[in-house]
Amino acid sequence: MTDTDPDLLATDGAEDSVRVVHDHADRLFSWRYDRERAQLVTLYNKAAASQWNSVTDLDWSTDVDPERVIEDESPALRLARVAATKPGSPMAKWSEKEFTQLGVELFKAQLSQFMHGEQGAMMTAAKLVETVPWIDAKYYAATQTMDEARHTEVFARYLHEKVGDAYPMSPYLQGQIFGLLEDSRWDIAYLGMQIIIESLALAAFGELLRRTSEPLLTKLLRYVMSDEARNVAFGIVSLSEYYRGLTSVELKERQEFMLENTLRSRLRSTTPEVWDHMGVSLEAVAPFMLEAAGDLGQGPFQAFQTAFFSKLVPNVRKLGLLDANDGYLRRQWGEAGLLEFEHADDTASDFASYDAVAADRARSRGTL
Repeated sequence: MTDTDPDLLATDGAEDSVRVVHDHADRLFSWRYDRERAQLVTLYNKAAASQWNSVTDLDWSTDVDPERVIEDESPALRLARVAATKPGSPMAKWSEKEFTQLGVELFKAQLSQFMHGEQGAMMTAAKLVETVPWIDAKYYAATQTMDEARHTEVFARYLHEKVGDAYPMSPYLQGQIFGLLEDSRWDIAYLGMQIIIESLALAAFGELLRRTSEPLLTKLLRYVMSDEARNVAFGIVSLSEYYRGLTSVELKERQEFMLENTLRSRLRSTTPEVWDHMGVSLEAVAPFMLEAAGDLGQGPFQAFQTAFFSKLVPNVRKLGLLDANDGYLRRQWGEAGLLEFEHADDTASDFASYDAVAADRARSRGTL
């Protein structure tokens, strides 16, 4: 397929429904079948045993009312309510009906990014199967590809059947994932997806899980997080070995990559399409949202950012990237106030604590 294949790219008449991404990485076929990496063998065996079925393990007959789901308000919706009290706010005359609609749209936008991100994770995991040189890592990445396909499927189904039309992929998320798929270095796919984006996903899923009581979504999120925590552990185990053999120049490139992409991640929460749907522009509401955040004494996504960096920083420390090159990344993140998370549990150590799939199966057998 090339960029000039419009008939192949079009689906149901929508020419923008498929995007060509050019991957510049070499495919590596290995004839070394010896199982040499015990931690990866353990993770692979765990992944194989923890597969769950999206059709039979989730009760899709559950009735979902999106307006009731958002009764436990998101940080963005709470912030919008405060912003509406400011003189001149374009939301000043909104009724409760409009705030409820905003909550539903924000919910749809969040689930949409989950869905798009999971497809990106599926494609990145498939790239790892092809490009990583170790057979144990190929085996595990194949299980992750199945995990991410299932995650994409369940978020797409939940959106379509329970909530409504999806929003387009955030340009910031798209930039991150397409960059990983296009990069010639296989370890960058690991670093960007397993360490950054998966840590980001765990934080986002956990934040939504804490404030929802909707039973189908609750179980869906618990099961997805079980897989994602194990996938982050996969990245840490693999890259810890590989990075011990890199030069200081090569490690500096990875540190710079971390800085660029962690800053970019802070921008993913912007959802201009939501505001367009509500009849106002992001530019019009942004000053009032910022003023409201100042009144509240914290950013609207402080809890989410804390959850993200409390996993990312210890994970990166375990890779050796925090202190490489005389602590280059340590200094940069220290100035951003992130070193308070340095000694939190890394995901390679605590991934089993997320295993809701195993817990539910043990409970059904009466062994828990």
